[in-house]
Amino acid sequence: MFKKVLIANRGEIAIRVVRALREMDITSAVIYSEVDRPCRHVRYADEAYLIGPPLPSESYLKIDAIVELATKIGAEAIHPGYGFLAENAGFAAACEGAGIAFIGPSSKTIALVGDKMQARKTMVAAGIPVVPGGDRPLSSLAEIEAEAERIGFPVMMKAAAGGGGKGMRVVREKSGLESAAKASRSEAGSAFADDRIYLEKLIENPRHVEFQIIADSHGNIVHLGERECSIQRRHQKLVEESPSVALTPSLRGKMGEAAVEATRASGYVNAGTVEFLLDRSKEFFFLEVNARLQVEHPVTELVTGIDLVREQLRVAAGEKLSFSQLDVMNRGAAIECRICAEDPENNFFPSTGLIERLREPSGPGVRVESGIHSGYEVPVYYDPLISKLLTWGKTREEAIERMQRALSEYDIEGIKTTIPFHKAVMESDAFRDGDFDTGFVDEVFFPKYAGKKPPDPEVAAIAAALVADAERSLHKLAGGDAGTGGSGRSGWKQPPGRATWGGWQLHQK
Repeated sequence: MFKKVLIANRGEIAIRVVRALREMDITSAVIYSEVDRPCRHVRYADEAYLIGPPLPSESYLKIDAIVELATKIGAEAIHPGYGFLAENAGFAAACEGAGIAFIGPSSKTIALVGDKMQARKTMVAAGIPVVPGGDRPLSSLAEIEAEAERIGFPVMMKAAAGGGGKGMRVVREKSGLESAAKASRSEAGSAFADDRIYLEKLIENPRHVEFQIIADSHGNIVHLGERECSIQRRHQKLVEESPSVALTPSLRGKMGEAAVEATRASGYVNAGTVEFLLDRSKEFFFLEVNARLQVEHPVTELVTGIDLVREQLRVAAGEKLSFSQLDVMNRGAAIECRICAEDPENNFFPSTGLIERLREPSGPGVRVESGIHSGYEVPVYYDPLISKLLTWGKTREEAIERMQRALSEYDIEGIKTTIPFHKAVMESDAFRDGDFDTGFVDEVFFPKYAGKKPPDPEVAAIAAALVADAERSLHKLAGGDAGTGGSGRSGWKQPPGRATWGGWQLHQK
């Protein structure tokens, strides 16, 4: 097993990995940007290293600097968390080239499943149902129009290297193809440095169901059941739960088998998810493989009792899984609400600023994964996810009741958050009855709870980007060190030794 692991991430996921490492008596090291000096993950880890300025391209995305740091400090492995470089084949390859274990799938596998068109080909060859569409990049408008006519409107335009809803456009008629292609290419090129696009048939308001898988290098592949992820905004998940009320035992078995086969076909090793769309007739279609630990992995941990991060570490160290498929027993129900620094009544616009007061919920069946604290300045540079609130119950009804109680206890003052949205979801008849799909936010939340029609998603996305850009510019003009006063030192006091905190060290690169 490893003696030291570097975590190439920040916030709550960095803290989650540190906790697993501490339980396994492995030294943890984290990186941080200048704006993240006061962050909790910096004080929680055994070692912390300044990696660069606030912009991700100059800090958390600097592959060479991260790999060089890992080598310098003697880290035998790197855990990428999720986001940033977690699904970057170049980063995994750089780790492999430096003799550092990448805690995730191989660079070859990431490249395979990260290219959505190639992933489609692989799944078709393995006999797994995929959404009708093409498997080649489309260049000219004539090619796009011909493909759309072949598939049939409405269609979904997608980025070949896409993720997180970026580069996706719904097109319902021929006249909208040209503008959608320009927008999709532009967004994809900016987000992934790859502007290839392709088309799929649009499945109207499906359910989004994913299966958690984990595989070792000894040929063992196990799925840990499903998570329902249908409540989304702009193709990004907001609420996840397990089990899904939409699945019968027979359908669950078929989808689980398909997830294992998809894992085998792609040569996948470590933890990940196989994602499916489920239409109204209960037919399921392969959507994609997420080659990393998911934000919502604690949902599965609550219903199975299996520590996924611990298993990731074991697999990356060359060990066998500590359990088999027969050992996986799902008990009760779990729900996760993503708490984001956004205003849900204003189309989830980002909300940055100072957290003036924080009170987190607790009690039976409640789990909070958080990277914030009272006095924390929410920066403009990173994803708006600031914490995750989970509840478990013997039944789905009990898990919902506990979530309602936990949300009522959660108090974050100074910024807007998605807590009011989650309260509305939990009291919604559609959610409580299990009668919802990916159209929930537009069809239920905005009309009933926000009291308005859903805004144009294209306009909202542009406006959100402009707000973030304006705040970023103001931050730079203000001298930019987010509360550190330009001194280069955090306001946190050094915690005591390893017996309680693990002996925190602060290094500057």
